[in-house]
Amino acid sequence: MTLITPADLVGWASTAVPFATIGHQVYSQWKSKATAGVSRWLFVGQIGASILYRIHYLQLATPKPGFFSNAALIVTAIVGELIYISNRRRQGH
Repeated sequence: MTLITPADLVGWASTAVPFATIGHQVYSQWKSKATAGVSRWLFVGQIGASILYRIHYLQLATPKPGFFSNAALIVTAIVGELIYISNRRRQGH
């Protein structure tokens, strides 16, 4: 039986924070159907950072917890980018 270590807890928390903030931004953007005040670079940057972190986690002997939680960040950022693009098109930009 594997116990969760303090390092694992820090790892999970380190991805929970950006997941919550990115997730809230994606939800707000989806709900408002607007792009005002939203930087496209938020999502592009998060996708890039998450991919780099996944590569880093693969290099570690035990890639959990960041490897799996980072997958959720990548998906959330991609969804955010797609909503951003859709909202920009809807607004005629």
